[in-house]
Amino acid sequence: MAISTIYTFLMKGTSATPPVYSKLICISEFPELGAAPEQIDVTTLCDTMRHYIPGVQDTGSLQFKAFYDPAAYTTLKALAGADTPYAVYFGGTSADAPTGSNGKFSFKGDLRVSVDGGGVNDPVTMTITIFPSTDITFAAS
Repeated sequence: MAISTIYTFLMKGTSATPPVYSKLICISEFPELGAAPEQIDVTTLCDTMRHYIPGVQDTGSLQFKAFYDPAAYTTLKALAGADTPYAVYFGGTSADAPTGSNGKFSFKGDLRVSVDGGGVNDPVTMTITIFPSTDITFAAS
């Protein structure tokens, strides 16, 4: 079954265990939520082909796009420097009712925000960058 990107949300969690998530901002783009692990070469001089085992997975920073809003920018800017729970929820019943019914990807990280450059007749956008400090975990709903 295919799903649409409609009702995809960037969520912020509380410090409770487990975190309780609420919508942080409406986003217009989200990054890959995982990556292939690096490959470790374990080839010996007896081998006729290279052999590999999986190494560390590196997602790098996670960059989300959103439309600039001064209040949202101020809220996001205040989150910088803290290791905070975040999640990406797929699924909801409206723009203000995220459910994660099509999956939830959660992680902790440090958020930064910057306003993007623009041109004639462009919307003003911002980039939200989160540096993950934990694995990205998946929950079905």
